[in-house]
Amino acid sequence: MPSSIAAAQGFDPGRLARLTAAVEADVAAARIDGAVAIVARRGQVVLERAIGLAHRESGRAMTLDAVFNSMSVSKQFTNLAALQKIDQGELAIDTPVAAVIPDFAAEGKGGITVGHLITHTSGLPPVVMGDRNLNPTRLDSVAEVLSRTAPLCPPGERVMYSPILAHGLLAEVVRRLDEGERRFSRILAEDLFQPLGMGSTALGIPAELRPRYVPVVVRDPTPGLFPPGVLESGDRLKPDSEMAGGGASLTAGDLLRFVEALRQGGKLGDARILSPALLRFALADRTGTKPHLMYDPMRTSRGWPEVPSHLSYGFWLRGEGVHPMAFGHLASPGTFGGMGAGSHVFWCDPETDVSFVFLSAGLLEEGASVERHRRLSDLVHAAIER
Repeated sequence: MPSSIAAAQGFDPGRLARLTAAVEADVAAARIDGAVAIVARRGQVVLERAIGLAHRESGRAMTLDAVFNSMSVSKQFTNLAALQKIDQGELAIDTPVAAVIPDFAAEGKGGITVGHLITHTSGLPPVVMGDRNLNPTRLDSVAEVLSRTAPLCPPGERVMYSPILAHGLLAEVVRRLDEGERRFSRILAEDLFQPLGMGSTALGIPAELRPRYVPVVVRDPTPGLFPPGVLESGDRLKPDSEMAGGGASLTAGDLLRFVEALRQGGKLGDARILSPALLRFALADRTGTKPHLMYDPMRTSRGWPEVPSHLSYGFWLRGEGVHPMAFGHLASPGTFGGMGAGSHVFWCDPETDVSFVFLSAGLLEEGASVERHRRLSDLVHAAIER
């Protein structure tokens, strides 16, 4: 993008260029393979770069239309699908899961609500081990296994991040409300992706997107939250896989369209995906300073303080205070967005009207990835002059 566009939108072009330079340095040091970064303000793209490689071993260059495994960014799509059901009067944030999936009430889980699933406060185990019936790419399998699983604590007591299962259950709630007429992947396609013109985004990995697909490879061998084999298993997804918590394919440009619809109050062009009232409700902080237990291992390994959760009914929030935060220390408290394990971040700062999308190839250990995102995000914030 010409520097004049950035300047017209209130950015210092020289400072904004530091973002590209920082990513190029990470690629040169082989910390990551490459990335696509987009910065926009008031809907105007001021920086759009494909940097480095899509895959280091093959030497394949990164391109702006590269297709990435979304990792946990897909959770925000699943949350939106649930919020749309609320907008349509078919669901409420405090609807018990068992009201839609009666078998789920077993083992004392009748008080777990849709809102608990979205905010990772259900009390359900983050993972379920040893159950041969569990197939995380099938929503009916996730619902079946969780229905006979006992919670670890009462709902609302703790923030325990669920990598896959909670959002698989949430997606099954949405699918059943649709009376089983559509698979969840089709619900997302018809009710979210197609209206927003997200033509290279899908749940699962359609065959037509494979030629542009960026392989999932872990470059940082540091032991962390997610074993490399688990993260790289995303490459085994198929066109019909429905892993609602971390199994979509998407491009950076498509993700920006999603972010811009949220920035504009739930509407992009003529397409409205959510009412303004419900979006305001969905962006309020619901977990505040309640500790985010997912990050407890980093308190020892990286010397982190206790990390507040700051989760809304749909998104991660910047919140107040100085603590590890992928959206940057310089972001306003209401900045909202999402992250993907060791890889991706997106956010929108409603005070500055700035949107940021960053999708990377070559995954880092999660703590290192959060610190990387904080550094890059703060470079964006620091480039704003007015």
